[in-house]
Amino acid sequence: MIKIFGVGRGKRAEEDGAGGEAAPVKKRQPGEIRMQKELDEMELPDQVRIDFPDKNSLMHFHITISPDEGLWKGASYTFEFKVAPLYPHEAPKVKCETKIYHPNIDLQGNVCLNILREDWKPVLSISSVVYGLLYLFLEPNPGDPLNHEAAEVLRNSRVEFGRLVGRSLRGGSVAGHVFPRLL
Repeated sequence: MIKIFGVGRGKRAEEDGAGGEAAPVKKRQPGEIRMQKELDEMELPDQVRIDFPDKNSLMHFHITISPDEGLWKGASYTFEFKVAPLYPHEAPKVKCETKIYHPNIDLQGNVCLNILREDWKPVLSISSVVYGLLYLFLEPNPGDPLNHEAAEVLRNSRVEFGRLVGRSLRGGSVAGHVFPRLL
């Protein structure tokens, strides 16, 4: 009798490994395969850099954004990306590691971007998230805030908001919180 199921690659790989040959290659998750494809095709704008702290993991990396226009121009902001094995069916987890005064990024680094929550779809990509983050630096959204104080100031006076962003970038204190000097 010929067994079609149960004599798959795993069994053959075990047998091959026992013969002194190279150990079997770890099977990659679908999320890793998708990430590799995206990375191969990714074209990031000049103000964006990607770094992999663990060269063996495509699923955890940092994106550094250095806006070249807008209120946050001149500074750099690092975002940590953690991509689940179920990616693209599950949105990546993104956290800002740079303390920032922004209505859509709270002081703990949580990011309020619709495509990271309810509007995530598997057709979206890491590039979509990067462009969404870039857009938050150009057009902060006070209508969907995480930092409610910053959103309130932005809604009431764009000029005052700009002044407070500038103070935060120079390492000043805003609303009782001291920010790192980024400029």
